[in-house]
Amino acid sequence: MKLKMLVAALSCALAAMSGAASAKGCLAGAAVGGVAGHVAGHHGVLGAAAGCAIGNHRAKVKAKEAMAANSRTNTGGNAPAPAASRLPDEQRKVK
Repeated sequence: MKLKMLVAALSCALAAMSGAASAKGCLAGAAVGGVAGHVAGHHGVLGAAAGCAIGNHRAKVKAKEAMAANSRTNTGGNAPAPAASRLPDEQRKVK
């Protein structure tokens, strides 16, 4: 009984200490890998673990590519103004 209480207390403490994990792609990869592992020879858990790792890797690559594409198309709004608009009003007027 004491051992069960100790295990439960330690589990709660570890759960409280763990931060939010970024597991994008893991759920879909684990589902596909688990089914594939089960069909391939009753290795569903192994397939789910591998699928989670692959899905997470693909999600990271996709996010990195999206960030690179966004930085190429977006100047961020910090581009300097054209030279004509930086001139004083008197110099901008054409005679």
